[in-house]
Amino acid sequence: MTEVPNKEKAYVSLKKLKDYLLSETHSVGKSKAKLLRSFGFNETNVHLLKEGLIAIAQTGKLREALKSKYGVKYIIEGKLGTPDGRSIEMRTVWIIEKKQTEPRFVTAYPL
Repeated sequence: MTEVPNKEKAYVSLKKLKDYLLSETHSVGKSKAKLLRSFGFNETNVHLLKEGLIAIAQTGKLREALKSKYGVKYIIEGKLGTPDGRSIEMRTVWIIEKKQTEPRFVTAYPL
């Protein structure tokens, strides 16, 4: 497999971004929030983060597809453009759950 099925329909929950990736108090997300905020991401431009992650799903390099009892997870790497003009090499994880067709964002972390 060379790309994610239905990658043009990839989606990211704004709640996931606000309450996880940009949350400075989330037990797992706070270190990611610190990094992302240092590049200029915040609640006022969360749409840029969402668009950047979706762009990685659609144009990034598929590294691995892993079957699980929930569906198929896709590991995709790419560059995330940031509000301050720099970019971050990111690894993202997406899942197409059983009985679903659209890739849903799970997590992301810098390489």
